[in-house]
Amino acid sequence: MRYMMTFRGTDEYEAGAMPSEESITAMTSLMAEMAEAGVLIGGDGLHPSSKAIRLEIHEGKHRVVDGPFTETKELIAGYCLIQVASKEEAIAWAERCLAADMGNSRGVDLRQIFEAEDFGDAYTPEAQARTQAATAKLSK
Repeated sequence: MRYMMTFRGTDEYEAGAMPSEESITAMTSLMAEMAEAGVLIGGDGLHPSSKAIRLEIHEGKHRVVDGPFTETKELIAGYCLIQVASKEEAIAWAERCLAADMGNSRGVDLRQIFEAEDFGDAYTPEAQARTQAATAKLSK
């Protein structure tokens, strides 16, 4: 089972506040532990929305909107991708990540990532082949 953890930004994060050395040490140590355990797929912190770009469709037309965005409680400050055996294991890692974050975010959302079988017949053999070809290029 794969999960994405997203760390929700705070007003301080949006204002450009950086995490403390203690928090960076705790988070990078935990990420190293997750990598050693074979759980970590990837993860990084993100710049605030003042540096973000949002693409939308409005009245049938594509629109590009530069940040910052006003709803800071919904913004993502960072993410982590993990592969685990169960929902409970995902929650356990997420709890540890939240502790290591030391209050730099509002909390962590944990969402399971779709697997091929979740799509049923709509995920045709042709679509599966395209996905496999793209994935093979990523690992090189």
